[in-house]
Amino acid sequence: MDNLYLWPLKPTFDVVMKRLLLLGMMIWNMIFGHAADPVDWANKAYYSQANRELMTRDNDPLRIVMMGNSITEFWADTHPQFFTVNHLVGRGISGQVSSQMLARFRQDVLNLNPRIVVINCGTNDIAENNGHYDEDITMDNIISMTELALAHNIEVVLSSVLPCDKFCWNAAITDAPEKIEHLNKCIMGYVSLNPQVHYLDYFSSMTNDGYSMIPSFTDDGVHPNARGYDMMEVKLLEILKILNQSNY
Repeated sequence: MDNLYLWPLKPTFDVVMKRLLLLGMMIWNMIFGHAADPVDWANKAYYSQANRELMTRDNDPLRIVMMGNSITEFWADTHPQFFTVNHLVGRGISGQVSSQMLARFRQDVLNLNPRIVVINCGTNDIAENNGHYDEDITMDNIISMTELALAHNIEVVLSSVLPCDKFCWNAAITDAPEKIEHLNKCIMGYVSLNPQVHYLDYFSSMTNDGYSMIPSFTDDGVHPNARGYDMMEVKLLEILKILNQSNY
């Protein structure tokens, strides 16, 4: 992909307004999120129309699906041109845990016939958005998504959970850094045993102290702001360049 695009850092008035809008969206979603429908608990309908339009419009051989939660959803909203130029399709849903992502994986990943899927999840599992956190269940969900993708000849990139020292919507979780560190080690361990899977380390570039996000990269300690996404884009493009070179 020779046309990989890196978003500029110059803070224009439009960028400032987008950051303010994003902050408002973050607050709204942290309070209300995308409420789970008891009939459609995984919110498979959320992208159903977009998926139909995407597959009707084209079948991009360079398509990359970004599967995730609000971190991924806000990213696509904050830097849409980065997604468009780099053939990225955002499929993040705010508030979701890994089990919900697994449940909608066929609709939002497999059916889109991407070349690569980048999976970022775990933050909301640890935040107990869907009940008690069980690391083994989270890893089972991550592995299941990986195996489904590989079975459909889709390359898999598993990303680290981003640094976070607390969740403003669930103050009862007081050991988030420890759980994030251990889950990231589990993901890295799984990748090390499966050479066909790739690890994307956002974590080390997003923290200075090993447990919280760099203050200038976030407005709430959990979600990246525009500068935080700039850094994530650097890391994402690095691994996409490697994958691109390995395919030719």
